[in-house]
Amino acid sequence: QIGSTDNLEYRLNTVVNHKNENYYFHIISCLKDDGGKHMYSIDETYFIKQLNALMDIDSVTGMYRNIQNYVTDELTRLGFKCSESRKGAPVCSLGGNGNPLLITAHLDEIGLTVRHINDDGTLQVRMIGGAYPYSTINENVRIYTFDNKVYTGSVQRHPSSVHILTEEERLSALDYGKNVCVLLDENVRNADDVRKLGIDIGCIIALEPRTCICGDFIKSRFLDEKAAAAMLLCAAKTVKELKPDFKREVIAHFGVYEEEGHGCSYIPDNVADILSVDIAPTGPLQNSDEHKVSVLCQDCLMRYHYEMTQELINTAKEEGINYVTDIFDPGYSTDSTCAAKSGYDIRYGAICFGVSNSHGYERIHMDGIRACYSLMMAYMLK
Repeated sequence: QIGSTDNLEYRLNTVVNHKNENYYFHIISCLKDDGGKHMYSIDETYFIKQLNALMDIDSVTGMYRNIQNYVTDELTRLGFKCSESRKGAPVCSLGGNGNPLLITAHLDEIGLTVRHINDDGTLQVRMIGGAYPYSTINENVRIYTFDNKVYTGSVQRHPSSVHILTEEERLSALDYGKNVCVLLDENVRNADDVRKLGIDIGCIIALEPRTCICGDFIKSRFLDEKAAAAMLLCAAKTVKELKPDFKREVIAHFGVYEEEGHGCSYIPDNVADILSVDIAPTGPLQNSDEHKVSVLCQDCLMRYHYEMTQELINTAKEEGINYVTDIFDPGYSTDSTCAAKSGYDIRYGAICFGVSNSHGYERIHMDGIRACYSLMMAYMLK
């Protein structure tokens, strides 16, 4: 089975277009000479399809059911048997036996929740995860009630019209408790009108992702971390098509509580190593780059397992993958360190694709996705 990677399609087309009578021999030679590296090339069409599908499903931390069902159905369609943790995480063995490596990407996204219903019918909100007001202001939202109704609205300054703000108000910092609210797209004048809609304290508010693909650049909310989840689905598709000979068991895990810090507070008991696929925020002090994969050495909680980190670096070097090492602090952690803090006797590492404007309207480049996917695939085959 040849698969559908760009590299192989190019090589096969070249052979056929040259009308080489021995094209079958040359096809087989290409596969052998490639040394398995076609396993490391992401199916970009499938990646974009899955990314768009995941973005279309609101999955603020806590409301996991719809996205859990989608991922489980897709893995089942590919021919894998899935289970779900009680917390809602899809879990799937991709193959192999013994010494399990768990690769995790999370499905939950940051958002808001109703903290208070104001007298004028607007909603005071608080964050779920790191949805700070400077990154959510003016965004469209969907409000989910406990009886499964959905209303629309937007995040606004309060008061919102710049023409009636004093200079001090225009320059004041944005604060959900003081001057930022959610304005409902409903004819409401007071708190009672809002409650009649079924909206109450604790209802979840999802932000519009606004996914935009601009050549090899992708802009959207929630690339942290739905891009990684789409990559993990691509890995499952590749494994199903090419049937690699794993030297150990490989488990795909899709966390649903990472943004609140406990996505991998439970993992299967026999896991030996955990590898998080996550974002690499770019910035003035960072090595990380949108065009590269970052091997994470340390986050705000702890160092990553030294020998596993060395293995990831050596794998990137051996395979010619464009990588850097990096440290992320003071406000970054992954589900790998979550599992380590939860007391599991495991090795733990993380690889990350470069992203700008994390937890805002994020941007990635396909070069970073390609590099991250290649390292993930190469390491799982070690």
